[in-house]
Amino acid sequence: MFHAFDNSGPNRPLPRPDWMALLARAPLELLESSVASHLGPGVHWLRRPETGLMMVQGRVGGTAERFNLGEITVTRCALRLEGAHAGVAWVTGRDARRCTLAAVADALLQDPAHTDDLDARLLEPVRQHLRQLAAERSARAQSTRVDFFTMVRESDGGADAEEDA
Repeated sequence: MFHAFDNSGPNRPLPRPDWMALLARAPLELLESSVASHLGPGVHWLRRPETGLMMVQGRVGGTAERFNLGEITVTRCALRLEGAHAGVAWVTGRDARRCTLAAVADALLQDPAHTDDLDARLLEPVRQHLRQLAAERSARAQSTRVDFFTMVRESDGGADAEEDA
């Protein structure tokens, strides 16, 4: 059964892979406003932010053999907040600050005391942001849509009209 990462259903906790997918796509502004205050001297780096390349694979039609589509730039890091779980993050691009804040959010979301607050202050706005991006992308695609139709030949009362009768 298909499960969308941005809709876990009512009253169900969001699994870690799902919130990590949201954090990887979260804009820097939302991360800054929600978790930047937790970034301070209590951070123990397990792996400082580092940027590298990752091979992206694709499948024709989603079912055929895999093929290498190309490389993308990714940034990753791992940290431990004082008295909290370890947080990790992988984000596309070269934004070390966004990656660091996503790792802080991951560490905080593992603590049940912070889960509900961060879900409301961070994850829900990220979901709304992603829905808005999808709607804008869809609207742009709709503006270039071409409707093809088949013209039906009208009968003029001639030989074709007798054949249709």
